[in-house]
Amino acid sequence: QIPKDPKQRWLRELAALSQQLQQVHPNVLAKILKQRTVYQSEEIVVIDKPYGLPVHGGPGIKNCIADVLPILAKMLENMKAEPLHLCHRLDKETTGVMVLARSKEAAEKIRLLFKTRQVEKIYWAIVLGDPDPVEGVVEIPIVEKEVQSNQSHYKMTLAPNYRLCPEDGKVMKIRKNRNAERAVTRYRRLAGASACSLLELQPITGVKHQIRVHLAYGLGCPILGDHKYSHWSKLAPQKLPELTLRRLKLEQSKARHLPMHLHAHRLCLPLGQPLDFVCKPPLFFQKTLRKLELDIPKD
Repeated sequence: QIPKDPKQRWLRELAALSQQLQQVHPNVLAKILKQRTVYQSEEIVVIDKPYGLPVHGGPGIKNCIADVLPILAKMLENMKAEPLHLCHRLDKETTGVMVLARSKEAAEKIRLLFKTRQVEKIYWAIVLGDPDPVEGVVEIPIVEKEVQSNQSHYKMTLAPNYRLCPEDGKVMKIRKNRNAERAVTRYRRLAGASACSLLELQPITGVKHQIRVHLAYGLGCPILGDHKYSHWSKLAPQKLPELTLRRLKLEQSKARHLPMHLHAHRLCLPLGQPLDFVCKPPLFFQKTLRKLELDIPKD
């Protein structure tokens, strides 16, 4: 039953995004990933990761990429193929370029490239607001903390090394948090409209949820649809500006259906010669750009 009203149809599409891949048979999921293969060599397979698909399993997760790697390998090569190996991870809600290795050795080599920051990663994100300045570097350490609220939960958050002195407003160094990890994210605004911006991001380090935390808490521009990092103390849907709601043809009460708009757009892997992979943003991301009148840059 497809609703006739385009507003209802868009909402139905958004609500279905997260559910779709959790309902299918693992063989069907492997087939979907096969269709989304963008590159293959003797060492690696590169896929365009779909929305709402976790990389690893966990409570309440029926399908994940890790579980279908043996099936995918057989579909791509032959029945005797070794299972593929994970080299890095993307959040469940993140789409785009993901590298898999055909052997343990290749996986270790690529993991080392990620670890030693030799892999160039470019993400696109639609965010609320406008970063000030419009391009720069966020370099604030990140740590995991428990949020004390009516529903206790854990979140990554900033652990700055400096703060402003309340007496005279001067910058003062504070004691480092032992558990905090160094985190550096480059950003630049590509377009702005409808109280939102399209940003290009380059994470220099690879801390869990780094881009999401740096954008939300460092720049005050949370990613559109990132309900987790749009508040600190509560678990609630993101509060959207009136103009954004109007352009998206959404009501605030339906904001919870909005998916996270973070896409791994490009990845440059120095394997012998540099390999450059690009994945276009998924359809829902492109539709949102159109609705918000954010002009997508021509590569």
